[in-house]
Amino acid sequence: MPTALITGATAGIGAAFARRLAADGFDLVLVARDKDRLAESAAGLHDRYAVRAEVLAADLSTDAGIGAVEERVRAGVDLVVNNAGFGNKGAFLDVPVGDETTMLKVHCEAVLRITSAALPGMLERGRGGIVNVSSVAAFATRGTYGASKAWVVSFSQGVAQDIAGRAGGRVRVMALCPGFVPTEFHQRAQMDVSGVPSFMWLKPDYLVDHALRDLRRGVVVSVPGPQYKALVAAAKLIPAGLAGRLSSRTGRRYD
Repeated sequence: MPTALITGATAGIGAAFARRLAADGFDLVLVARDKDRLAESAAGLHDRYAVRAEVLAADLSTDAGIGAVEERVRAGVDLVVNNAGFGNKGAFLDVPVGDETTMLKVHCEAVLRITSAALPGMLERGRGGIVNVSSVAAFATRGTYGASKAWVVSFSQGVAQDIAGRAGGRVRVMALCPGFVPTEFHQRAQMDVSGVPSFMWLKPDYLVDHALRDLRRGVVVSVPGPQYKALVAAAKLIPAGLAGRLSSRTGRRYD
């Protein structure tokens, strides 16, 4: 039975991946900080889908936490979903530098190190996949969060190119770029998103279905939802200065 490791697995997009992959017959390794919540999630998934659900309590803002996940993926997994992440409220100079560097640790360093630890075994076995969860914010100018997510896209594209042709193309790396999804993300970041139009929200299960379909197809940058595909395409046509001003102003409305 294949095994999938998911970071940020107890809520939102991570929990949706866990449900879908369990339904598809994957054993799971669930990674998050809250031991009690992990145990509750694992028990529910085991009882509902009759899969093995292992828990790994790890804080990916620390070297020890990242190291624990590196060790586990080196032991062998078939799919990694690097989903853990968070947002900081406010403009750049309003956010403590320590909070920003913590974000980079989780969004960038953890993704790099876990991907690096997982890929050699996948290539040796000739199968596997890595989904690095980014954001449509990667295509806009939106402070450290957008910059970190742009790094995830660029990094995933580079790694996918570097391993292209190895293992018969059966090992894939993909950046997943969702838009607004009803999760705990905005609440934790203390963002008011009540003004976001209903048509801009993506259901987590739809997002996961789209992501896994794109991964099977070998898509390197997945942007679920026609509304977000259109936005990303438009962003590439708008002059950089104007795009930055629009993105910054729009983002502030949801702070």
